[in-house]
Amino acid sequence: MGLLLAADLAAETVRISSGEQRVNLVELYTSEGCSSCPPAEAWLNGYLEMATLWRDVIPLAFHVDYWDYIGWQDRFAQPQFSQRQYRYRKEGAIGAVYTPGILVNGKEWRGGFRQRPVVADERVGELTLEIAGDQLSARFMPTDKTVNGARLHLAVVAFGLTSTVAAGENRGRQLAHEFVVLELNSRDSTDLRWQMTLPEARSRDAARHALVAWVSRPGSQRPLQAAAGWLPD
Repeated sequence: MGLLLAADLAAETVRISSGEQRVNLVELYTSEGCSSCPPAEAWLNGYLEMATLWRDVIPLAFHVDYWDYIGWQDRFAQPQFSQRQYRYRKEGAIGAVYTPGILVNGKEWRGGFRQRPVVADERVGELTLEIAGDQLSARFMPTDKTVNGARLHLAVVAFGLTSTVAAGENRGRQLAHEFVVLELNSRDSTDLRWQMTLPEARSRDAARHALVAWVSRPGSQRPLQAAAGWLPD
């Protein structure tokens, strides 16, 4: 099972489904002020050319702000993204907060940039989304029937962005960014159904945007399932 995306232009609706098979959610914590990060971003950007994008794997680039003080302020960095990485440390998912830092399905990835995480052969349940205008309806149907509540996370992701860095460790470099998280909203539900307004963030410089959604148990950041699809221009 994989991603299902259909557009009904008359009703202006978009439907997205993960299928029951687990979809890998790959989180990269990065910064334009980090000289070790461009190779990690190049590795993440490679997913854009893969046929399995959205169906088997969903990459995200969270730009953190804790390196801004060393000479260059990352225009995509947000405090909440840094806080998300710190919470992973508090939950024991990572041993330290650093860039570039990669997690796959909420677990630290130490495989390097010459290989990619294997998609787990695991049925975890279906996450479905229906978008009508700026309104979104979501439902999670887990295979684990003990899941009686979850948190839905919605991220707007931008593609085809570049930055010319004028200071700091990457001074003089032009950086290419894909899968850049522009906005992240979350909401809890006890019945595994949600009604939410779509995040509004868009970048005028982006080639296109996508919507990424995933669910986690309340009190945990570890993803249970994820789904994604392109947003209409």
